[in-house]
Amino acid sequence: MTLFDQAKKYLPGGVNSPVRAFGSVNREPIFAKYGKGAYVFDEDGNKYIDFINSWGPLILGHGREDLIAKAETYLKEGLTFGLPTRIEVEMAKFLTEAIGTDMVRMVNSGTEATMSAIRLARGFTGKDKIIKFEGCYHGHSDGLLVKSGSGTLTFNVQTSKGVPKDVTKDTLVCRYNDIENVRETIEKYKGEIATVIIEPVAGNMGVVSPSLDFMKELRALTEKENILLIFDEVITGFRCMFGSVKKAFGIEPDLYCFGKIIGGGLPVGAFAGKREIMEHLTPLGEVYQAGTLSGNPLAMKMGLDVLRILRDNPSIYDKLYHHADLLEEGFNDNIKAVDLPAFTTRFKSMVCLFFGDFDQIKSYDDVKKADTKAYERYFTYMLKENILLPPAQFEAMFLSDAQDESLINYTIEKNKEALKYVKENL
Repeated sequence: MTLFDQAKKYLPGGVNSPVRAFGSVNREPIFAKYGKGAYVFDEDGNKYIDFINSWGPLILGHGREDLIAKAETYLKEGLTFGLPTRIEVEMAKFLTEAIGTDMVRMVNSGTEATMSAIRLARGFTGKDKIIKFEGCYHGHSDGLLVKSGSGTLTFNVQTSKGVPKDVTKDTLVCRYNDIENVRETIEKYKGEIATVIIEPVAGNMGVVSPSLDFMKELRALTEKENILLIFDEVITGFRCMFGSVKKAFGIEPDLYCFGKIIGGGLPVGAFAGKREIMEHLTPLGEVYQAGTLSGNPLAMKMGLDVLRILRDNPSIYDKLYHHADLLEEGFNDNIKAVDLPAFTTRFKSMVCLFFGDFDQIKSYDDVKKADTKAYERYFTYMLKENILLPPAQFEAMFLSDAQDESLINYTIEKNKEALKYVKENL
């Protein structure tokens, strides 16, 4: 009996998160045993170049000795107290200064961050309806499981069962990168919309960047209509650049949601914003939110260590951008040389390779045209060459500082071989 067979006896589908099941690439999952540097090792002793990096947070790679040494000290100091700690204050100060906002509330996951930020926006504005975008995933809270991305897109689930219609009736869905569609929706429900939540760079339908004009017009429109704008940066925050990706667009949202990197690899989330909004949270205001392990000292200490490294070493981002640029250019050269219909998208250090005949990839409608069977073959070939890619067409490749140029060049070389294999098996 395989480890996966054992897992299926006790875990639904054998996993604790759907994409880990490797169903969309038609194989049993890899069970990770440990990671070191740029590599992850599985239970069968195989070694892979890791382009998942725990879906983003391991921006420094696996098992940095200096971070491990500090973590051992932190374990001895205590895991959790259910009381305020100094490190929570230090983290809050660090985050608000890095983001450029006033206050932050720590939580335990990205899902909790987005759910709480939306509740806060509704409480602050006194309005009920929200706008999200097709293909953008904001966690699995009930009101947001409408035309979301990532696992729901992979498994072709538009809206989860178990979600009452009354819960989603106030969730309005617009097309990503289509400001006229947003404008029409706001006009139709004028005065009823509390917030617009968006992945400023979509990372859950592959990597899909917004147009600058779209983002600027979205900010102007929401300000005009007294609608709060929420940036869901659970993926992009501190991954794509230090702090918020708002710097890339020159606009500022009203609320931010963070996760992944700010816990140094431990479960964590946060939402942040201006003081006049955040002070509507309990215990000051009437918008309730709580969590026994929110801001737990172990996650705060490890997260702050990682964030300080990123702040003090901006060359890390330069290296990641350079490697991502090499991948993008190498993949595009290979696509042209092999003459295979495929399309590379990239934002900063996030890269995605779509299979299919594309002129552009700007929306959920575009990504739905992707050839998932071709991606399955591509994934399988790359895995055979000890390169671990996301086990789904609609996920991003995440680079790490532990990868060197030789690994990037090796990946480009194997990418060409894999593209030839895919073409021969169309």
